[in-house]
Amino acid sequence: MNSAQPFRKPHLRNALIFGAIFALGVGVYVGKSGWPPMEVGPILAQENKDVAAPAAPPPQSVDLTEPQLKAIKVAPVAQRDFRIVKQAVGNVDFNQDMSTQVSSPYQGRILQIFAALGDRVERGQKLFTIESPDLLTAEATLIQTAGVLELTSKNLVRLRGAAKIGGSAQKDLDQAIADQQTAEGALKAARSALPIFGKSEAEIDQIVASRKVDGAMVILSPVAGVVSARNAAPGLLVQPGGAPAPFTISDNSQMWLNAYVAESDAPPMAVGQAVLARVAAYPDTDFAGKVTWVGQTLDPATHRMLVRSQIKDPNRLLRAGMLATFTITTEHPEQSVGIPVNGVVRMGDGTMTVWIAKSSTHFEQRVVTIGIRQDGYAQVLSGLAPGEQVIVDGAIFMDNILNAGPSD
Repeated sequence: MNSAQPFRKPHLRNALIFGAIFALGVGVYVGKSGWPPMEVGPILAQENKDVAAPAAPPPQSVDLTEPQLKAIKVAPVAQRDFRIVKQAVGNVDFNQDMSTQVSSPYQGRILQIFAALGDRVERGQKLFTIESPDLLTAEATLIQTAGVLELTSKNLVRLRGAAKIGGSAQKDLDQAIADQQTAEGALKAARSALPIFGKSEAEIDQIVASRKVDGAMVILSPVAGVVSARNAAPGLLVQPGGAPAPFTISDNSQMWLNAYVAESDAPPMAVGQAVLARVAAYPDTDFAGKVTWVGQTLDPATHRMLVRSQIKDPNRLLRAGMLATFTITTEHPEQSVGIPVNGVVRMGDGTMTVWIAKSSTHFEQRVVTIGIRQDGYAQVLSGLAPGEQVIVDGAIFMDNILNAGPSD
C-alpha cells in the first residue's frame, strides 16, 4: 500500500485523533498548574522519609497500695557463684572393689545355708556347710594318728619300766621313743589340717575323743558386710573357684554411684570432679562424692558414657539398684548477677522479666536474659546490674495486677 494514500478504515483514524487531543489537554493542564517534572520513584522515597519511625513503647509499670506491698519482697540483687554443671541419671551399686566372693576350697554338696540375700553378716559368721570327702579323709587321718600316738605312748611307758629292771634292751627303748615322737608329730599335723575345713579346737578334741567323723564342712564369712549375691542352694555341687560363687559379701559403708552421661556432655568429664547425687527415697538429702572413674566407651544403644563416683555411707541409707540423679561440676564457678527464681516471670512470648523498684510504691517491668537456674536462684546474663532494687518474691503477683487492668 502507498503511504500517501488516505486511511480506508475510519475507526482507526478516529482513535488516533482522540489520543492526540487527550495528550495535548494533559500537557496544557500540567503547564498551568506548575507541577515540577519528577519521577514516581523519588516521590515515594520522599513520602517514606517524611514518615517518622514508631517510638518504643514505654516500660510497663505498676503502682502498689500499702496492702499490696505486703504481698511482695524487695531486695538488692548481688553477684553470686553459679556452678558449671552437667546433669545425668544413673543408679546406686555396691562397691565392687570391696566385695568378696565366698566359695569352698574343696569340692562338695551344700548341706545347709545360714544367711539370706541382704543379710548383714560379721567376720567369722557361718554361711553354709558342704559335705566334703576331703574333710572325711582329714578327720579319719586325725583319728588314726591319735590312735597311733596312744599306742606308741603306752609302748614307751612299758619299755621304760622294763628297762629299769633290765628286762629290755636299750635299742628297743630308743626305738619306742622315736616311734612315740613320730606319732606325736603326725597327730599335730593332722590337727593343723582341720582348721582349714572350719573346725575349731574344741571340735577337733571332740572328734578325737568320740572317734567319730563329721563330713559337714563349715564355710565362714571372711569379712563383715551384707550378702549382696547368693547362688547357694541345698544339694548344689560346689567346685573350688567355680562361678558364680555361692555367696558374695559386700561392704556397704561405701557405695558406687554410676552416672550415665549423655554423649554431648561426655568431653569435659574427668576424675576428681565433684558429684552430688539424689535418690527418690531421700529427696532432700545430697550425697556428695568425687568422680573416680570415667568410661572410655559409649553404650551403642543409648549413646551414654559411664561415669563412676564413690561415696561414704556410714549410716547405710543407700541401697544397690536405687535410681539416682546426678549433678557433676565440670568447670570452675561462674560469677554473675543472681535473683531468686520467685522474682522472675516468664511471659507468653518466652521472654523473662523482672520488676524494678523505682520508688517505694512504683515498679517497672524489665526484660532480662536468664541463664542457669541453681539453688533457688536464676543467673541474669543481661538486663540487671548488681545493687538494683528488685522484687525478689512476688513477681507473679505483680504480673497478675498488670494483666488484670483497672477494676470496676
